[in-house]
Amino acid sequence: GYTEVTPRVVYSAEIGFGLDFNTTAKAVDRGGSNALKGDFLSGDTPFYFSVKVPEGNYKITLTLGDSEAPSTTTVKAESRRLMLENIKTEPGEFRTETFVVNIKDRNIDASTKVGLKERELTKLDWDDKLTLEFDYQTAVNAIEIEKVEDQVTVFLAGNSTVVNQEEEPWASWGQMIPPFFKPGVAISNHAESGLSLGSFIGSRRLAKILSVIKPGDYVFVEFGHNDEKEKGPNDGPYKSYSERLRTFAKEVKSKGGNLVIVTPTARRSFGEDGKMRNSHGEYPDAAKKVAQEVNVPLIDLTALTTEMYEALGVEGSKKAFVIYPERGLNDNTHFNTYGAYQIAKIIASQIKAKNLSLSKYLVDMPAFNPA
Repeated sequence: GYTEVTPRVVYSAEIGFGLDFNTTAKAVDRGGSNALKGDFLSGDTPFYFSVKVPEGNYKITLTLGDSEAPSTTTVKAESRRLMLENIKTEPGEFRTETFVVNIKDRNIDASTKVGLKERELTKLDWDDKLTLEFDYQTAVNAIEIEKVEDQVTVFLAGNSTVVNQEEEPWASWGQMIPPFFKPGVAISNHAESGLSLGSFIGSRRLAKILSVIKPGDYVFVEFGHNDEKEKGPNDGPYKSYSERLRTFAKEVKSKGGNLVIVTPTARRSFGEDGKMRNSHGEYPDAAKKVAQEVNVPLIDLTALTTEMYEALGVEGSKKAFVIYPERGLNDNTHFNTYGAYQIAKIIASQIKAKNLSLSKYLVDMPAFNPA
């Protein structure tokens, strides 16, 4: 029932699967009687494997290990979504690991599509295939891909602090959150850099979510960074920003979904006293008031990230951001992989603390206090 994949199988639309993006792998044959626990692909550098699939949620089951040597596997999906982290096997040990990948397309209905930005047209998140990235220490014996309809889908709506960032060293909590969930939950990230609530709705991204959401699914919405830049007569925290959050609540509830409002991640902004300064004005307060008004859960990520940066300190907090003087990078808004991972921990901890129904799908993890 399996299809053999050798290093010579290169992805094409005609074949529908194979190694992708000019990356290469090497085949290792240990000569055992069980090909599923003896023959595997590995690589001297990371490699990509793609399969052409339609929109939906896919349960991926990997068989990992080597009969003669240790292996370590980290897997990312699509645009650098973390799926498996440092899965180790000893010589002769084999493990099966399962995770769920959401695949989305631009189509809303027969005549309407999501209004993507030009840079999104080439993103792996929006193409017609499922892509897995394997690290260079892996030993992949088998990949099983099954379309599943029984997952709770968690839709993410947000800006560059949530989006699946494509380039190192940038990262977001949205692309680090998947491994905090067991199978049963699929993360569908619809965030994009530069968006406000208004431009998210205007580019038909909310309409896309509403076209595929099922009763019991979740929508996490985090905006503020770019909304603050909108200076029209009807803009502001208690005007357009609040009204659009109410729109999210109304529309998501009308589909039987669950909305969670998330206040914006704090910018790294320290005063001379070593304490963080408020960089979002009244937007976090406006989000809290709307959450209370429409009776939906709220995660105060502004306060929680402020606590974390202060705990790290003026200098230590730089380690969580894209601040690399040797590369001319001094970004106090966007996170590197370390910072994004810590914020994903905060989100997961808050899901548990607020006893959302999603919490039963969380992996076992120690309590995390950002302070």
